Amino acid sequence: MIMKLLLQILRKGIATLFPAYFALIMSTGIVSIAAHLMKFTEIGLLLLHFNVIAYIILWILLILRLLFFLRSFLEDLSNHARSAGFLTIVAGTNVLGSQFILISENYQAATFLYYLGFALWVLLIYFFFIQITVKHTKPTLEEGMNGIWLLMVVSTQSVSLLGTLLVDFLPFSKEIILFISLMMFLLGCMLYIIIITLIFYRLTFFKLRAEEFAPPYWINMGAVAITTLAGSLLLLNDNSWVFFKSIDPFIKGFTLMFWTTGTWWIPIIIILMIWRHFYKYIPIVYHPQYWGMVFPLGMYTVCTYRMAEALNFSFLYPVAEVFVYIALLAWLITFIGLLHSLLSLFVTSKNKITAT
Repeated sequence: MIMKLLLQILRKGIATLFPAYFALIMSTGIVSIAAHLMKFTEIGLLLLHFNVIAYIILWILLILRLLFFLRSFLEDLSNHARSAGFLTIVAGTNVLGSQFILISENYQAATFLYYLGFALWVLLIYFFFIQITVKHTKPTLEEGMNGIWLLMVVSTQSVSLLGTLLVDFLPFSKEIILFISLMMFLLGCMLYIIIITLIFYRLTFFKLRAEEFAPPYWINMGAVAITTLAGSLLLLNDNSWVFFKSIDPFIKGFTLMFWTTGTWWIPIIIILMIWRHFYKYIPIVYHPQYWGMVFPLGMYTVCTYRMAEALNFSFLYPVAEVFVYIALLAWLITFIGLLHSLLSLFVTSKNKITAT
């Protein structure tokens, strides 16, 4: 009976697998990197091992969904409000690659993940944009737009990040790799400006129900945090390419601007989350989208540390030293929520079988 129960739970989980579930990989990866940079070496290594296992499991579940529940997969893929969630596969792949470099110095695994992440980015981002453009029936801005669209920015910048980290280990000239990373950085900047304008318009001129202000809106901050990190890593490699010297001030200005924007978002998002849960009484119940809240906290920690390093802003290091604890706590709470959710699902299914 236990085996039958587990198969039922697994079947249901695969059929309804959340499109943005690879945010678990993104969040774990960046929190692991943050812990490593803040000298919590063992925690960083432990989270790397966990992330490798989680990454493999999520790929297996995704492939099984493609094989056995293709219709529900295609429904998510064509949905304006959910389709962009699949871009977490790109970002998760590249963040895991960054983990391998920074924590275990495994450049072979990171190189494979870079190629995979780049290929997935080309496939998914063009498919997403083209299919929502040519779609015959489209939702209104109010129904179809939310923070998950900013995964276009996050996935693009994740390719820039991993490419910059691998600049000395890929079988191409440094100039080519840095040029590609610079292009991805600039494209990500442009995409953020476009998408956040629509999100800002949606938040300020359409009615926002408390149920709708879900954790994916934390990506408003996470997208600029990863943009800051991408810019900072380019600045830290400015001696690898002569051309960088001519645009150094431009990249510095953009990097600081996006960090400032991300910092500005933090109080707004916190206040709106308090409004959602403690004024509108929306219960805090685990959902995979909560990993989209953990990721920005970890990314803000890492990007602040790297920007302070790149711009010689030593007075910002304490900010990263504080935020790493917030990021680790957020990850732990969300992970406990995941375990509780799985246990509750098992108990509920068992009770149903017993009752029948």
